[in-house]
Amino acid sequence: MLNSLYPLARSCLFRLDAEAAHHLTLSLLRTASRIGATKLPGLCTVRAPRTVMGLHFDNPVGLAAGLDKDGGCIDGLAALGFGFIEVGTVTPRAQPGNPRPRLFRLPEAGALINRMGFNNGGVEQFVENVQAAHFKGVLGLNIGKNADTPLAQAADDYLYCLERVYPFAGYVTINISSPNTQNLRQLQDQAALDALLATLKDKQQRLADQYKKHVPLVLKIAPDLDDEQIKLIADTLLRHRIEGVIATNTTLSRTSVTGLQSADEAGGLSGKPLFDASNAVIRQLYAALGDAIPIIGVGGIFSADDARAKLAAGASLVQLYTGLIYRGPALVRECAQALAEIPTAGASIT
Repeated sequence: MLNSLYPLARSCLFRLDAEAAHHLTLSLLRTASRIGATKLPGLCTVRAPRTVMGLHFDNPVGLAAGLDKDGGCIDGLAALGFGFIEVGTVTPRAQPGNPRPRLFRLPEAGALINRMGFNNGGVEQFVENVQAAHFKGVLGLNIGKNADTPLAQAADDYLYCLERVYPFAGYVTINISSPNTQNLRQLQDQAALDALLATLKDKQQRLADQYKKHVPLVLKIAPDLDDEQIKLIADTLLRHRIEGVIATNTTLSRTSVTGLQSADEAGGLSGKPLFDASNAVIRQLYAALGDAIPIIGVGGIFSADDARAKLAAGASLVQLYTGLIYRGPALVRECAQALAEIPTAGASIT
């Protein structure tokens, strides 16, 4: 049923401005969740249990951050069958993000370009929304810095958010790789990353003592890194005992979409054109990390085979975003069923 209905819904949504369609979809999901309309055949979660970072995942297919920045639609999204949900990126103070238009479809390439700029209602409202959700699965809370916070004070913003989201998180993602906050990616440089992770790990330990629970920290990195940068990041993750890494965020490259309408818009490119680049980063990370630090693979998953390829490259879990926009909820179930057949994440698949 999902396969037959979603193309019709998509054709209607794609007639709208991309951001208007985004907000309408979340609104409809919230309403459906409130009235119980999400309890439909085909939307139940596929059982394919994994234990990663010490956390139990009902299946290894999650929602990537960015779709629900304020954590206001967790239950509606969870009803689509995800094994875990990641919401945010949230910043200490509310901010409007970049001027509109700031979200663009490239349907010929199965892609999106966004320059949203961490638009969100601030961490206090975010925490209220998270507390109101009934979802019992693993919930990732993704944190960032405000656009007007100087890079030298970025750690203060991450510490502020970490302290507030920690009691309610399954894991916390440190987003230093969005291309849409000026200079944010400079935090991936070795010295800056080393200092930031040391500060956050110290805070994590103090919060673990306070709340009597250990919440894993996960770093989200960019695809636009060279081999040496990836190796240095891997070494830094190991040195600071970071519990996970998400590969990858969106790309600034336009090589595969040159000449398409909207291809020259500023922002991060996601979807099919990101698939190979993210897989390359996953392979390099896995070569450096082995099984010491699990990898969450995201970027260009549009089919079960794509999800399998992420695990073959070295990922333990996967996340969807742009593929969900183009394929709809059926993609969640398709990927979860395919990965249920794979007993060991990161293993070679033939």
